[in-house]
Amino acid sequence: MTAIPATATAAKAVRDWRRLLQPYRSPRLARSVFELAVTLVPFVLLWSAAFLALEVGYWLTLLLVVPAAMFLVRLFLIQHDCGHNAFFRSRAVNDWLGRTLGVLTMTPYGVWKHSHAMHHATAGNLDQRGIGDIKTLTVAEYRALSPLMRLKYRLYRHPVIMFALGPTALFLLLHRVPLGQMRRGWRPWASAMGTNVAIAAVATGMMTLTGIQAFLLVHLPIVAVAASMGVWLFYVQHQFEETHWSAPPQWSHDEAALHGSSHYDLPGGLKWLTAYIGVHHVHHLASRIPFYRLPEVLRDFPELLDVRRITVAESLACVRLKLWDTERQRLVTFVEAQV
Repeated sequence: MTAIPATATAAKAVRDWRRLLQPYRSPRLARSVFELAVTLVPFVLLWSAAFLALEVGYWLTLLLVVPAAMFLVRLFLIQHDCGHNAFFRSRAVNDWLGRTLGVLTMTPYGVWKHSHAMHHATAGNLDQRGIGDIKTLTVAEYRALSPLMRLKYRLYRHPVIMFALGPTALFLLLHRVPLGQMRRGWRPWASAMGTNVAIAAVATGMMTLTGIQAFLLVHLPIVAVAASMGVWLFYVQHQFEETHWSAPPQWSHDEAALHGSSHYDLPGGLKWLTAYIGVHHVHHLASRIPFYRLPEVLRDFPELLDVRRITVAESLACVRLKLWDTERQRLVTFVEAQV
């Protein structure tokens, strides 16, 4: 247990949290290797079982798709920690593991790392929306749109698009080019194209071993389900009623981090399977904390448990929220916004 001052569990100003969370930023080599092993090995075994289940019936393959997708999400979250230079002490090791996992998660690591860093730097800032986050308009902005653009926004925020079709398109198609970074030099292109080549090589090898049809019947559902799970987690982390948005000079990075990110309190083993990403308010305050040390933070600072806490049942209502109401300072539905 990390030594914490006796007064640390008392009420603290937001500005104090970075200092108090500093001791938790150190990754532990043995634990990181262990977490990687207990994520990658089950994924490979579940993928193999789903393939072998084709001989029994596709229904069994589809049943195995769900746990396999969960472990693929966990691999993405390890890649996520690599992007924050939080999984290993060495930046080079983090980056190379991140690039390698990006082949499995179909996510160009360099492109994603840049956009995600921008998301962390600008989260909750009304003047810097749209980089690495979910597009969110204010009520006034929506009212100013043409009927066609309103329809486009409604379609974008529709649950079928947001959590089913959109995530699949994002990981299978949109990640194949460095969207939003095409003019940032050669690095985003190298990341995207290098990942594409590696994906093609791995897929070709797997198809040679399993057959084209069998590979697609197993892998595409796993990617689709994992993509939807991942987007859902990201959505709930910021798209909840009492999230935090403001414009400079009122906007504060730490205030937005603590109050604009949820504590998605998942039950039991789902916390482990999702690499404790539900402790998102702490993650945004101190992104260099390895995911497996986030429970230590909640243990040592129990006052963080109820900060922006959302249960699974409460999270379902977040789907209806579409617009930021600057007057009421909360996300609202289209009906509440009277639009």
